This record gives sequence, C-alpha cells and structure tokens, in this order.
Amino acid sequence: MFRTALRNVLAHKGRLLMTVLAVMLGTAFVAGTLVFSDTLGNALRTQNSKSYTDIAVTVSDSEAANRSYDHGDRAVDGPTITEETRKKVAALPGAAEVRGIVSGFAGIADKKGALIGNGFSTTGTNYVPGADGTDPRYPLVEGRGPKDATEVVLDAKTADKGGFKVGDTVRVAVNGPVMNLKLTGTVHTNDPRVVAGGSLAAFDTATAQRLYLTPGRFAELDVKAKPGTDDAALLAAVKQTAPQGDNIEAKTGRELADEQDRMIKQGTKVLSTALLGFAGIALFVGIFIIANTFSMLVAQRTKELALLRAVGASRRQITRSVLIEALLVGLTASVTGLLAGIGIAAGLQSLLNGPMEANLPDGPLIVGPSTVITALAVGVLVTVLAAWLPARRASRIAPVAAMSAVEQPATQKGLRVRNTIGLLFSAAGAAALLAGVSGKEVKLVGLGSGALLIGVFVLTPLLSRPLIALIAPLLRAVYGTPGKLAQENAVRNPRRTAATASALTIGVTLITSLTVIGASVNQAVDKLTATDLKADFTVTMQNFSSLSPEVAGQIAKAPGVSAIGAELGVPVKVGANGEDSEWLTAMDAATIDQVATVKVTEGSADALEQGKLLVSSGRAEHGGYKLGDTLAVTYPDGAKGTLTVGGILESSTMLAGIVAPESVVGPHALPGSGPQKVLVKGVDGATPELKQALRDATGGNPLIAVKDAKEIKAENRSMVTGILNMMYGLLGMSVVIAVLGVVNTMAMSVFERRREIGMLRAVGLDRLGIRRMVRLESVLIALFGGLVGVGLGILVAWAAVRTLADSLHGLTTVVPPVQTACFLLAAAVIGLLAALWPAWRASKLDILDAIKSQ
Repeated sequence: MFRTALRNVLAHKGRLLMTVLAVMLGTAFVAGTLVFSDTLGNALRTQNSKSYTDIAVTVSDSEAANRSYDHGDRAVDGPTITEETRKKVAALPGAAEVRGIVSGFAGIADKKGALIGNGFSTTGTNYVPGADGTDPRYPLVEGRGPKDATEVVLDAKTADKGGFKVGDTVRVAVNGPVMNLKLTGTVHTNDPRVVAGGSLAAFDTATAQRLYLTPGRFAELDVKAKPGTDDAALLAAVKQTAPQGDNIEAKTGRELADEQDRMIKQGTKVLSTALLGFAGIALFVGIFIIANTFSMLVAQRTKELALLRAVGASRRQITRSVLIEALLVGLTASVTGLLAGIGIAAGLQSLLNGPMEANLPDGPLIVGPSTVITALAVGVLVTVLAAWLPARRASRIAPVAAMSAVEQPATQKGLRVRNTIGLLFSAAGAAALLAGVSGKEVKLVGLGSGALLIGVFVLTPLLSRPLIALIAPLLRAVYGTPGKLAQENAVRNPRRTAATASALTIGVTLITSLTVIGASVNQAVDKLTATDLKADFTVTMQNFSSLSPEVAGQIAKAPGVSAIGAELGVPVKVGANGEDSEWLTAMDAATIDQVATVKVTEGSADALEQGKLLVSSGRAEHGGYKLGDTLAVTYPDGAKGTLTVGGILESSTMLAGIVAPESVVGPHALPGSGPQKVLVKGVDGATPELKQALRDATGGNPLIAVKDAKEIKAENRSMVTGILNMMYGLLGMSVVIAVLGVVNTMAMSVFERRREIGMLRAVGLDRLGIRRMVRLESVLIALFGGLVGVGLGILVAWAAVRTLADSLHGLTTVVPPVQTACFLLAAAVIGLLAALWPAWRASKLDILDAIKSQ
C-alpha cells in the first residue's frame, strides 16, 4: 500500500501542486516567524550583553530616573546619589572606575526645525570622559566630547539625518527653552532606543544634571571592577556604602543583563505569538484546500479504489494509503516551506534594516532544532488531519457498487447530519454572542463568534444554492448559456463549492470585521473630538511628558490667544492614612468651558467654580465615586485637604479622570511641575498665524506639537489605519492560499469534467464559451465566499462594537459601503484571475479525446 500511495502521488503530482503550495506557504509563515523572532532575540541579547561587559555593579535611584524625564527643579524626597556617593564607591578596594549617569529626553531639530527621530526615543544623557578623554559607552566617530553648557555630541546617524557636521550649531530641547549648541563630536551607540530610530544627545555632566535633575545628583552609578575582583563581593561593599532607601537599588551587571534578557525574551515571545496566530489562520485556510483536493482525488479514483477493494484491500488499508499520500505531500511541502521560511526571515531582516530603516541589530540567522521540528510537524499534521475525512470516505467505496460510478454523491443522511451539526453550532454561537453583547462580556462574545463561524462553515453546502441563485441571474442575463452552465456547475457539488468558498470566507470575514471596527472607532473619535474640543489648538510634548512650567504663561501672551486651559497633573494620596493614590487634573475654572465641552450626567457643570471635583463617568464607575462623596487628600507638598465630588462628567476625549480646580490643588503640586497639555482658544479661530505664534511662543521647540482639530483627527485615524494595514498584510497570506484553493478546484474540476466539456464543444459551444463557463463558475464560487464572509464580518464587528460601546462614548457600528463593495469586487476578481489557467486549459481540450475519456 505504501508503494501504491507513492505511485499515486507521483501520478497526480500536477493535481497536488496547489495543495503543496498551500501547505508550503503556511509552513513558511510558521518557520519564518520562528526564525525571525529567534534571530531578533539573539541579536538583541548579544547587543544587551555588550552593554554590560565592563559593568560589575550598578547603583540606581528609581525616583531620580522618573524625575529625569520630567522637570528637574523639584523638591528631593529620600536619599539621593550624589558626587560624594560616587567618590565613596570609587574608593572601595575592588572598584576601578565609577561613572555617574544622568539621562532623560532631548529633541534634536533638523535644519528646518522638525524633530529628528520619534518623540519616545529622543534620548539625552551625560558624556563621562575617562582618563583618555573618551566615554567607553559612546565611542567617538569624529571630534571630541562636550566640555561645557554650550557644547553637545550626537550619535552619528542622527547627525547624518540632520546634515550636521562637527562645528555646526544644533538646536536641542528638553521640556524647556531651545538651546543652540555647538556640535563637538559624533559617537556610536548600541542604545536600543537610538538603534530603533531614536536620537542621542550627550551633554557634559553638569549640564545634564541641571537639565534633568539637580546639580551634583546622579540617577545611576556604573562601577567597573578591578581585575580579579568578585562581583558579588563588590556588590556587598557597594550596598554598605550607598545611601539606604526604598528608591536606591544595587545590582551586579550580570543581574541587570539577565533582567534585560528576560524582557527581550518576553517581547520576542509576544511578537512570535502574534505572528503565529496569523500563520495559524493561513494553515486553517489550507485545511479546506487539502480536504477539498483529496476529496476530489478520491472521487476521481473511484474505480481504482474499488478495484483495490475487489482484489483484497481492506478499508483500513485504503484509509492508510490515502493518509500516506497526505503524509508524503505534507512532508514535501513542509521541507520546502521550512527552506522558504528561512529565506523569508533573511529577507525580512534585510528589508527592515534596509529600505524601512528599522535599524535592528545585526546577527546571524538562528535556525534552532525546535524551529525545524515545529515547522515539519505542523505541516505534516495539518495535511494528514485535513486528509482524514476524505480517507475515511475512500474506505467506504464498495468493491462492486462503485465499479460503474464516476463519483459517489454525498448521501442524504450525511448531509442531514452535517446540517444538523451546523445548525446546532450556529444556534449556540448566536445565543452566546447575544448574551455576551447584553452582558458586555468580551470572552463570551469571542466564544460565540467562534462557534457561529464554525456553524456557518459547516452549513455552507446548504447555503450555497440560495446564495448562488441570487447572483446567477445577472450572469445569465449578460452571458447567456455559459452563465447558466456556470450556475449549474457551481451548485452541482455543494460540498466542493462550500470547501472552496470557505477558504476565501475566512479571510474576508476577518478583513471585513477589522474594517467595520476601525470605521466605527474612527467615526466615534471624530465626533467626540468635534464636540468635546472647543479649543482651536492643543499644545503637548511629542513624547507625552509634561511641558515646562513656563510654557503656559508664554502661550497666554502669544498674539491672537483669547483663552487657555492648562491641564496640570497633581498626584495625591486619598484616605485618612493615604492608603490609595489618585491623579488629579487641575484646570482653571474660569476658562475650562471656553476650551472644552463640559457635560455632566449628575451634579453641576459649575462644580469647579464652586471648588469641587468633576469626575468622568468611567473613573466614577471604576473608583466607586458618587455625587457628593468627600475625599480626604494629602497633596505632594504634605498639606492635607478635603475635596467633594460636585459633578459626574459624560465620557469625553478632552476631560477624563478627575478634574479639580487649579486654584485649590495647583498650589500644592510638586515644585517645577508643568502641564501635560495646554488647550488654546484663538480670537479669530484656528488660523495659520495663531499656529505660528504658538510655535514662536514655545521657542520653536521640536519636541512640542501644536495641533488643531483636523490634525488630531488625522493622527487618530492614522493610528487606526496603520494597525489595519498591518493586519491586512498579515492576513494576505491566507487570501493567497484561498486563491490557490480556487485555482486547484477549478483545475481539477476541468480534468474531472473532460468528457462533459468535449460534449459541449461537440454540440456547438465554442472555445470562448468554454472559457467563460469556467471563469463564471469560479466567480460565482468566489462571490459566494465573499458574501458569506462580509455578512459574518459585519455581524462579528457589530458584536465587538456593542461590547466596547461603554469604553468609548458614541461608539456605534459603521459599515463603510465603498470598502464593503470593494471586498465583494475583490472576491469576484480573485475568482476571475484564479480561473484563467483552468479556463484556458479547458478550452484547449481535444473534442474527440475528451469525449472518449472515462
């Protein structure tokens, strides 16, 4: 039976080609994901280990690290790491060198004033020269390090992007005024934030301390050990010398490297899991193609299988022979897919580091044993499992009854069982979906959607006739006889049509649901922005840190400004003993209604003017706050007070959390605190002149973003669009596999119906009519899959939107008609293109040879 199975594979290799391609693509997706994630993880870990090669012990101040990304002029609580601390640690017997580190953010403007890099990775630090005048963390590429507050060095890539050379003047900003500094040198860095597309500006230590902390203070000490010194012993000595406090922590460089390795491993695992999810979708689509192919092969080999039964082959042997065929196909496709996946990973690495400029760390491709085993096992198991039902069906072919049959039609009993199972799954899924929507249970909605999808897939043979009957009249009216023949061929074998269409349905369902959810979110955010924002402009930092305290005053004095609303964050302790923490947003009661829409569901909109709090409905529900509640608070400066909830706000994009009167809580904010956002109302509205005036008032700081309502909407839309485009790209593989399924089905169908096609040619249907018949049949099948997919996608999206409606006020289901129509048109085009080769092949059949074929 093994030799028989091998001969069958070789004899039908042309008809198995598309199945091999489908499994190969799915396996390549899996292998490529595993190789790429392993390669990236290894490169990041290698880079990380290099960062700690000369660090034996690190002492860090978590409180200073947090403040260095805000404003430095604040009161200091608890122990600190100072120059005195550094000298004490440097005096320890095992310490060879101790570097004091300060870090924060620093925006670099190009020659047009635009920010280089992204706001999250604009890194600033201090340059710490050793005895040779260089900082080993940042090897010099050109020039020298900075010596005073008028100088700076940049990483070489940032300097190249900005077109800067040593000696040029560079505009650098933190959250305060823009500084014009002389570029004294360029450096190389392995900092992952910079490598990933950010920027690095290094100042002399005194300047960095003034910008990020306070003079003489460090966020971290890096200790290099003398040769032969035990890191653990040095760590113990450093702990005894360093200040004692909850915010001070000392660790060995090896411990820090291990922590970073664990974080890298976790990050690459998340990436790998996400990509493998889409690979699973592609393989799931492939299951339909594999099952369909083997079902058609079994049907076409009815006589052969019946003869095997007649000469003594048992049912088990027949089943085994078909499964061996599937095993051989799966093994071939998996090996090919593994090799293709390695190529995909290498190509992706080159693409990201080339045209896309992702600047990922270089490293060799990692093809581990687990990757090889996983890729081969997945491909083989998917193929064998998909072929199991056709193999079982093959074993039921009767030795005598099947002798004269070309194809065994599905029994009515089998169809009834299938339809019953499908109805049960659909009913259970719909019930769970409705229950999840009513109870806002996301998990229940997910389970219901999955069960409903399975039920509909099982029912597709039953749905094929009525849905195809809806589409077919148009084709008959336009194309006449070929259109009528195409309809009859499409519904001749409902199971085959269903299996072919279902592969396409999966991709269309997911794409449609994502599109509807994206359109719904975009519309809701647009509406909220239009209704919630009265201000003409918002002024924020591009890295979402706080603005300098002086910015609000500078903006208020800008020409054309009629009112501003500065949002100042004030952390407080709540309760008699300060057992809970809250974040208050302080705003001026006199101007809040000029820059934002204040809508309350309970209480008074004038609560701020009365010295009371406004709490958003979401925060009230989460925190259990009610109208009239009194909060005992302890402010950052240690003062205590009592605040009353005076109103519950309707969900808003501008006013969230707990809004407090600035006159009450502002004086107790941390010294040097700046606003998170400034809302600006103009005398003449959102004019270009006002926008430029705001830029000028903030010193042209490249880190400060001035946006109007249109730009805020566009930014929100670009985020959703970016996510959708990424999803579309990842789902593209499943669509490609679905196309292969249509090609495969049509090609095998043409082979199966050679005699019928010959008879049609003999009675007068010309070659063009044959091509049209095959193409239209393919279009009908693809449109059927598209219709079912669009319907399911809209239903799933509706359930998701209804479940998330409480999280985003005004969220309703929006079905974009143009995009939906495009999906159906794309399905039709896919069907047409997939049938080009089978249709051409059918039209080239010799009439007499086709009629004589059995």
